[in-house]
Amino acid sequence: MASKKPVLRMVFGDQLSETISSLQGLDKAHDVVIMCEVIEEATVVKHHKKKIAFIFSAMRHFAEQLRAKGVTVRYTKLDDKKNSGSFEKELERACADLQVSKVVVTDPSEFRVLEAARTWEKSLGIAVEILEDDRFLATKAEFAQWAEGKKQLRMEFFYREMRKKHKVLMDGDQPVGGKWNYDADNRKPPKSGLNVPAPYQAKPDEITHEVLELVQTRFSNHYGELTPFHFAVTRKQALNVLKKFIQERLPLFGDYQDAMVQGEPWMYHSHIGFYLNCGLLTPVDCIKRAEEAYYEDQAPLNAVEGFIRQILGWREYVRGLYWLKMPDYEQENYLEASRALPSFFWDSNTRMNCLSQCLEETRNNAYAHHIQRLMVIGNFALLAGLDPAEVNEWYWIVYADAYQWVELPNVSGMVLFADGGVLASKPYAASGSYINKMSNYCKSCSYKVSQKSGKQACPFNYLYWYFLIKNKKALEKNPRLGMPYRTLGKMTKEKIATVTEDAEAFLSDLN
Repeated sequence: MASKKPVLRMVFGDQLSETISSLQGLDKAHDVVIMCEVIEEATVVKHHKKKIAFIFSAMRHFAEQLRAKGVTVRYTKLDDKKNSGSFEKELERACADLQVSKVVVTDPSEFRVLEAARTWEKSLGIAVEILEDDRFLATKAEFAQWAEGKKQLRMEFFYREMRKKHKVLMDGDQPVGGKWNYDADNRKPPKSGLNVPAPYQAKPDEITHEVLELVQTRFSNHYGELTPFHFAVTRKQALNVLKKFIQERLPLFGDYQDAMVQGEPWMYHSHIGFYLNCGLLTPVDCIKRAEEAYYEDQAPLNAVEGFIRQILGWREYVRGLYWLKMPDYEQENYLEASRALPSFFWDSNTRMNCLSQCLEETRNNAYAHHIQRLMVIGNFALLAGLDPAEVNEWYWIVYADAYQWVELPNVSGMVLFADGGVLASKPYAASGSYINKMSNYCKSCSYKVSQKSGKQACPFNYLYWYFLIKNKKALEKNPRLGMPYRTLGKMTKEKIATVTEDAEAFLSDLN
């Protein structure tokens, strides 16, 4: 009697969940799980050193976790002599060695990888089954059905449907507390004396140390600081990060989620994007624990709703939009921005203290919280007219939670308005007064936020008006920009000339 041929089950580096669809129905006696560290993925962009180390270490720990449960894992390390450097070639090598019956994969998270996976059946000459990624709470088809026929796609309305569908913070068919959204309560500026808890710090073990040495050797020319390295790299550790957030940070997360404080890169945020996006945590893990915290009076509704909205609303929404609009979305440039990325995005060497702080923290931690990404770094990129392709690549490189599916809609849609309003109803442009209100950065800046023009003026002040002037044709009919354009219309020719002169002088000196 012929022996049963094994099924080869592929797990990508952002699918580190035992409940992933590709592992369902696994036969421990016959099937083989394949995992690969490939140079093609590590260098598709020059990822932050910490990001590569985090993913490789988490992958190696996950493989050991499966082996401990009796699963056969074929794991190719980056420095294995036979490593061919790509997913397809590693699959080809495994299929030849193991005589498999078929290959099973879960839907890759990024468009280019899915396009490649769709060719594997032909190139390998073996059946390749691509399964739905059921970690997400809305399928691609469900999002497309929701979007069909709508003139505008707004996250808020999608989020409400998701709340109803999954019965999250609901009182019958109405939202708990009577409101769907408590964002208006979540914009408090930082006050003195905030006692921000220390973030979770995992101690690197032997596996992680081995990976750190590999990254230092093979990727020394990549961006960012490799050490200290404190990321969680197992599900158990990631659950501890979530637990620490729920207990120590969630109660004040709502109040201060938009606040920025010099020397406090982590603030009251959860720092779980790393673990959600690679599979160590699931959306349900996070939503259930936050909801429990509200019902057990451990955290107020504005904090819990705001946190859940980021996961059940925003995260699901950007993923749906990515798949709905790709591949054309990658080329969007509605405002025709073309300026090259300034060198200080890499070395943080700028006199603008807010930018310097956020960029330095990004370089050190492979992390910045969402207001730093949107309203400091992103706001500058928008106002300065930086090329969307370069900005997208930068965000994809520098953040350890960044995969193209989540990075591209956030940057092209939210940060740069490059999609012309598909994702956001207006550009998120702001002058220095916003940053001064929501942070203490301006107190230590060589520019003066109170000055509107001249060499000592905060560049955000004149760049804001210059942005509106330069993009008037594209933006003046936007109903949410009516007030600033009315103000612009009342400006004297002399003031407009001063704004233009200051902005163009600053921008000409960027590089």
